[in-house]
Amino acid sequence: MTQAEALDILKMGHNAFLTGAAGSGKTYVLNQYINYLKENGATVGITASTGVAATHMGGTTIHAWSGLGIKDSLSEGDIDDLEERQYLWNRFKEAQVLIIDEVSMLHHFRLDLVERIIRSFKRNNFPFGGMQVILCGDFFQLPPVSRQGEMKARFAYHSQTWQNLELKVCYLEEQHRQNDKEYLAILNAVRDGEVNEEIFERLKSRFNQKPESSILPTKLYSHNINVDAENDREIKKLAGEIFEYQMSSRGADALVATLKKGCLAPERLQLKKEARVMFVKNSFESGYANGTMGVVIDCSPSSITVKTVRGKIIEVMPGSWQIEEAGKVKAEITQYPLRLAWAITVHKSQGMSLDAAEVDLSRSFEKGMGYVALSRLRTLNGLQLMGINNMALEVDEEVAGFDSKFRESSSKHVTELSKKNQKTILRQQQEFLAKITSSKFPKEKKISTEEVTLKLLENGQNIRQIAKERNLKPETIISHIEKLKEKDKTLDLSILKKEISASRLQKIITALKKSGMEGGVYLLTPAKQILGNGFSFEEIRMARLFL
Repeated sequence: MTQAEALDILKMGHNAFLTGAAGSGKTYVLNQYINYLKENGATVGITASTGVAATHMGGTTIHAWSGLGIKDSLSEGDIDDLEERQYLWNRFKEAQVLIIDEVSMLHHFRLDLVERIIRSFKRNNFPFGGMQVILCGDFFQLPPVSRQGEMKARFAYHSQTWQNLELKVCYLEEQHRQNDKEYLAILNAVRDGEVNEEIFERLKSRFNQKPESSILPTKLYSHNINVDAENDREIKKLAGEIFEYQMSSRGADALVATLKKGCLAPERLQLKKEARVMFVKNSFESGYANGTMGVVIDCSPSSITVKTVRGKIIEVMPGSWQIEEAGKVKAEITQYPLRLAWAITVHKSQGMSLDAAEVDLSRSFEKGMGYVALSRLRTLNGLQLMGINNMALEVDEEVAGFDSKFRESSSKHVTELSKKNQKTILRQQQEFLAKITSSKFPKEKKISTEEVTLKLLENGQNIRQIAKERNLKPETIISHIEKLKEKDKTLDLSILKKEISASRLQKIITALKKSGMEGGVYLLTPAKQILGNGFSFEEIRMARLFL
C-alpha cells in the first residue's frame, strides 16, 4: 500500500492499523493525517506507547492521556475515581479521533484497559466509545516489557479490543530510508526470518570495517550505562571550554515532565568545540532531520554552529516540543535540538535515520533488537559491526505469522479502494469529516493558533506586538506566518516591511536567491553565511516571507 492510499483510508473514517517496515514512512502518514484533521477543526488525541515516539508528533503517552497511568488493572472504584476528573470528561468529549503510535510496545491488557476507560466516559458499548482509532507500529521492532510481578506482556493484537475494532490494515510498502538494494535485501531477510549463510556473510563483511563517512560513526549500545559512559569519556577528552544550555519550559508541571521524559534533547546540554552531536528533531528547511550527525565547530553561551556529516554548516536555533489539545498548547519545552552522539541506545534510536553507526549486538537481549539497530542505517557501507550474538538476528516467529496476515489484509483493502472511484472516496471522506466536526451542542468552530496570528496581523500588529500579546516568541509567530503564506500566496504582509529597512531587505533577498532552494524553500543557513553576523536568522526568515 502506498502512503497516499493509506491516507485515503484514514480520511474515510475507518479504524486502522498502520504498519510497514522501518523507513516506510509510518510517522509521516500519521503527521499528514493529524494536520488534515486540525486544519478542518477536528480534535484528535495524539498519543504513543512511549514518550520518545509521542514527542515526534507533538503528543503524549497513551497512559497519561487516558488517565490509566501505570496501573495494570482497573476496579470499578478506579473507574469512579477517574470520572471525578473534569479534565478527562472534557478531553474525551472533545476528541473524535485517537492515534496510538508504537503500538508494538503497548501491552495487550493495557490497550483493553484504555478502551474500557474511554468507553465508560462515552457511555456506550462501541469500541472506544465510537471514536475513530488509528493504531500504528511494527511488531518486528521492540516488544512490550513486563515489570516484575506484572501480568506477562503480549502484543496488542492479542487484546479483545483489537478484535472488536475491525481494523483496516494499511501495510506501507514504499521505502524512504534505504536506497541501497543490497542492504535492503539483508534487512528484509532479517525481518522475514530468512537469514541464511549468504546474508550472514554480507553482514560479516562489515565486521570492524569503518564506514565511508567523514566523521566517526555513532555507537549503538543495548544498555544506557554504556552510552552514558562513552559520551562522558569522549567529551572530557576534548580541550577547550564547556558550555551548558538549559532547557526552558512552560505549562502544567505534569505535562512538562511528560515532554521532558520523551524528548531526546537533554534538559542540560553540555557541549565543547569538536563535540560529536546528533540532531533529534526534523527541520528539513534548515538542513537536518532526526538522526543527522555532525560536529560542533563553534559554540558560545548564545550560539551553536554544527558541520554535518555531509558538509553542511548549520547555525542551530533552539527547537520546541509541545503538547497540544483542542487547538491549544498545554505545555512546551525549548532546547537546542541536539544530543551528544558518540553513543546512543538502540531503543532511543527508533525513528532515526543514520549515515554511519558502530553497532554492537553482542549483548542483544530481545528479539527484534538487531533489526531495529540495523534498520537505522541508510546503507551497508555506513555500518561498522562490532559484535553479534544468537539473539540479535532473531525475530518473533509469532510476529512473522501475523505479519503475513497483515500483508494479505492490506492487499485486500487496496483492491477494495481501487474499486471505488475518486468521487465516492471524496464523498465518504467529507461525510466523516462532517460527522466528527459537528456536535449536538452548537459551538464556535475552533480557531487554529495560526488563524489567531492572522487576525492580529490583519489588525495591523507586527511580529513583536503579536508575540507580546500572545506570550510567544517572535520566531514562533514567524512560523505561523510561514504556514499562512504557504496556504495563501496572496497574503498581505505589507505591515512587516516596516520592520526591515529597504536596503537590508534587498541584501537579504539577494543572499537568499544565491543560497538556493530545497523542497521549494529558500535555504536559511547558506544565506546567513553570505550575510555574516550583522544579520539575524529572525530577520532573514522575515525577509524570506516576501519571496
